[in-house]
Amino acid sequence: MTHLQTMPDPNDLHAINLQLRAVIEKQNKTIEYLQEQLHLLKHQRFAKDRRVDVPVAQGDLFFNEAEMLAVDGEENLDAQASETLNTETVAVERHTRRGGRRPLPANLPRVEIIHDLPEAEKICPHDGTALHRIGEEIAEQLDIVPAKIQVIRHVRPQYACRCCAQGVTIAPAPPQPIPKSNASPGALAYIATAKYVDGLPLYRLETILARYGVDLPRATSAAWMIRLAVLCLPLMNLLRERIQESDYLHMDETPVQVLKEPDKPPTSTSYVWAIRNGDPAHPLVLFDYDPSRGGHVPKRLLGAFRGALQTDGYDGYNAVVRENTLTHLGCWAHALRKFQDVVKAQKVPKKTGKATHALGLIQRLYRIEREHADATPQQRHHARQQHSIPILNELLTWLNTSLTHVAPKTTLGNALHYLHNEWPKLQRCFDDGRYALDNNSIENTLRPFVIGRKNWLFCDTVHGAQASATLYSLVETAKANGLEPYRYLKYIITALPSATTLEDIEALLPWTTTPESLADSY
Repeated sequence: MTHLQTMPDPNDLHAINLQLRAVIEKQNKTIEYLQEQLHLLKHQRFAKDRRVDVPVAQGDLFFNEAEMLAVDGEENLDAQASETLNTETVAVERHTRRGGRRPLPANLPRVEIIHDLPEAEKICPHDGTALHRIGEEIAEQLDIVPAKIQVIRHVRPQYACRCCAQGVTIAPAPPQPIPKSNASPGALAYIATAKYVDGLPLYRLETILARYGVDLPRATSAAWMIRLAVLCLPLMNLLRERIQESDYLHMDETPVQVLKEPDKPPTSTSYVWAIRNGDPAHPLVLFDYDPSRGGHVPKRLLGAFRGALQTDGYDGYNAVVRENTLTHLGCWAHALRKFQDVVKAQKVPKKTGKATHALGLIQRLYRIEREHADATPQQRHHARQQHSIPILNELLTWLNTSLTHVAPKTTLGNALHYLHNEWPKLQRCFDDGRYALDNNSIENTLRPFVIGRKNWLFCDTVHGAQASATLYSLVETAKANGLEPYRYLKYIITALPSATTLEDIEALLPWTTTPESLADSY
């Protein structure tokens, strides 16, 4: 019997062909996206660090949250963006001053060493008369004296009556920051400054002090910092109240590892949250530790806060925004970085394109901000309504058109959808002249913590993490108010043991303390 081979149905072939084409197209898009990510990672790993004068003052040091406005070269920009960036972005370089060195600070103490002529040489060799002083030549040198370590002895004389021998009279002991400890306010302030300002791990500080003959184990220093944080709790509680009474806040978070976290393995990730108010007259910074990154943490930290909250695109802030009816502001620097990454991801950078067009428009917004940096909030708001809003409208029209022409699962698609999803929050930044365009102020506030984390790597206990958050809050708030951290810490550590009323605590707030009042803290 002969078997006849039947021909496949043309309709089936056409359907199979369409399916294969769809699979190939999807694979090609995936390959293209992965190639873009590879180029972007290579650029981040090997490209030169080009510092520019942009709204963000830090690079990838901050947990991939920092933005740089400059792209990899002017040749990567289209005509409009190139013209904009060429005129609005100025490279920052360290210029060597020619013709003389920088003068030494005038506030440093001066020690004069007189190099005078011998009396015999103060006679004129020509006529024998005495030489007359007509001036002097002064040359200054910077002198550094190593740390001065001393022991403070508290001597309390004892008195008794020789006749009745009814007892001994002695002056009361002065209140100490850590009772029954040999830590002075100066020593505590020095250790806290070394770790939380200079990012010096305690084991290095132990080695440094050993060179001076002081045996201070790191376990002792760590215990002192925890007890110091407890001493500062009344001041911290007052700072928390002032934060919740503000009407404009910045907020962000960064990971931290705590080895002895209950019910969590040592390799798990916890978080330090940072809040900064938007009041330039009384800047306030608050750090807090929590093992979670969940939305309940902002609700706990903000309490009854009402006002404007500026964050990045993390969804964990949405719950507190809804419950407290907050004005949620976005971060233009994050949006801009998405388009910058598109340019970096291109194997052969294009002179024209959607990413460079977006860069140019956003940079124009920042230019208006720089031109009105010294203006009042009312003047800045007027300038935004007059100059920024038309650019916003142009950018929104371009965004709506571009969304329909770009595949979502691409680097450019990610940038467009981020801008689209964040648009309501980004647009609100222009509603008030007090609002910033980005969240860079809080990210800059997190910089010392991130740098310190690179040195000390982790916290051993929860108490240590909480103490670090407290002391970072104090030193960063002091710095924001123009105070030298060591002097401020020594000042409040000396005063807090005797502070018994709310007025005593309020007197220790950074904006009620002047640099002149801390002059004797060394």
